[in-house]
Parts: sequence; C-alpha cells; structure tokens
Amino acid sequence: MTHPAPTGWSRLTAKLPRTNSRSVRGLALASLISQIMIVVTGGAVRLTASGLGCPEWPRCTATSIVNTPEMGIHGVIEFGNRLLTFVLTAIAIAMVVSLWNLRKERKDLFRLAIALAAGIPAQAILGGITVLTQLNPWVVGWHFIVSMVLIVLATVLVNRARITTAQAATSAAPLGSRLLRQILTAAAVLTAITVFLGVIVTGSGPHAGDAGAARNNLDPDLMTRIHAAPVYLLVLTVAVALVLVYRESAASRLRTSVVILAAVVLAQGALGYLQHFLHLPVVLVALHMLGASVLTAAMANSVYLAASRQERATLESDDHGVASEPAGFRDDR
Repeated sequence: MTHPAPTGWSRLTAKLPRTNSRSVRGLALASLISQIMIVVTGGAVRLTASGLGCPEWPRCTATSIVNTPEMGIHGVIEFGNRLLTFVLTAIAIAMVVSLWNLRKERKDLFRLAIALAAGIPAQAILGGITVLTQLNPWVVGWHFIVSMVLIVLATVLVNRARITTAQAATSAAPLGSRLLRQILTAAAVLTAITVFLGVIVTGSGPHAGDAGAARNNLDPDLMTRIHAAPVYLLVLTVAVALVLVYRESAASRLRTSVVILAAVVLAQGALGYLQHFLHLPVVLVALHMLGASVLTAAMANSVYLAASRQERATLESDDHGVASEPAGFRDDR
C-alpha cells in the first residue's frame, strides 16, 4: 500500500513545535515587546508633528507607496512607523504557525494568537483612518486605546505560554485571595479610566501630530485635573494590594508582579505631574506614553496571576521538582 507524498504544508507542520517550546514562549514575548514598541514609534510620529508625513493611506502619497526625499524627515518617521506594522505581522503569523500543532491541546494560546494577528490589520486600518481624517483627535485616541487592548492580550499570551499543557488543564484555587482579586480588579478598572482620560487630555493638548491638526476643544487644564482624580484612587488601590500580598504571604511570583505594578504606577504618576508642570516637553511626553503601555502590561499581569487557576499548579510543580528549568523556560513534555 502506497502512501500519498507529503505536501509542502505537511512537511512544514512536521517541523513545527508539538510542545509548548521555548520558541513559542519567545514569540509570545516578542509579541508583547513589539506591541509596546509600536506605541512608542506612534508617539514619536505625533510628537515630531509627523502624523501627516505620509498624507495618504495605504500609499504614502497619491503616486508613491514609500516616502520620497521631498517629504523630509516627517515622511521618514511616519513611513518608518508604518513599516513596523510588517514586523508585528511577521511575529503574529509566526506565532500562529508555531502553535498550529497545538491548536487543539492549547486552544487558549491559539485563540490569543489569532486575536493578536487579527488586531494588527485592524489597527493598520484605524491608523489609515486617522490619516484620512487629518488626525482627528478622537480617532487618534481610539487608535491608542486599541493598542492598549492588544498589549493586554499579549501579556496574557506571555503568561499562558509559560504553563504546560497539563497545567493548563488543571483548575486549582486562584493564586490570589478573593479580596486581593477584587482589589486588583478595581485597580484595573481605574487604570482603564485613567488611560481613557489621558487620551482625552492628549486630544486637548499641543501635540496633535501636525501643526494643522484639529484639537477636541476641551480645556487642557480642566481635563488634566479630571485625569488626575482616578490616578489618586489607583495609587491608593495598588498600595492596598501591595499590603495584601505581603500580609497574606502570597506566592512570590504574584508578590513580585504587584511590587512591579506599584513601582510603575508611582513612576507613571510622577512623569505625568512632571510633564504637566514643565509644559509638556517632548521627551517626558514620550516617556509617559511608554509608561502607559508598561502600566497596562503590568496591571494585566497582576490581575492574571491573581485570578489564574493554573498558576498554582505551576508553582506546585516547581516546589516538587517537576520542572528543572526556571519558570518561563520549561519544555512542555
């Protein structure tokens, strides 16, 4: 009996990981880093007034796909930001392909990878709409918010990629206490409100992305004060969470995540005040945008760890010597 000759796809899938390998975890981490980096480069576009460096979309100009020398540095910056989308796309495709053999056993990973892959072209289209609407501040704001959502998904993907298939199928008690989970959920809601209000503040401020771009006509000082209100509550809530993880002797991984979260919240708050009182210097505004991305990831990480029913199984495996490699670098065997 003869067997059909293997196709190109079957030969490819035969070489793909059949376990939750280091390559899968590496691609998950690359997804998160690249999602944060495109926020930074997008911020550079806005802060250098290069938002209309490529005045058309999907082409850069009506007659050219790429920027031309006549467009100067603004064209280089805007087109460079557009090129980064292809890097994100390549990482997303590689992630989906690498999980192909695990699509049934690890539906959680595969679905997250698909969601991230789908989010990239959606973001590209939304970015195109911002150009076609001459940098409408509300469209620009939603462009940023979608990036935050993708960062949350990428953060969850990194965490889920760390646990083995066997551990993913377990359902132990959550790693965090009920009170801690409630506090962190409240902190996550406050973070979302803070980021949303920060977007509105940005839409009322001077860094529009182009000298001729419209603003949202709201009072910047008033919106800044409104933006600061949930920040105070966020600092207080995270401080309570920090006390709880030590008082309850929470697992070291969860405790570390909350410590990092607290540090990021304080740093981001300090940056916000500093940039306001120094009249929004470009460097501080850029750092504040990076901080928003890191804050979103840190918050998602803490909420995930506290609520996860699989992380406890991971820690128990570590305690009993099942895994000989450090967390995040184990093979799923």
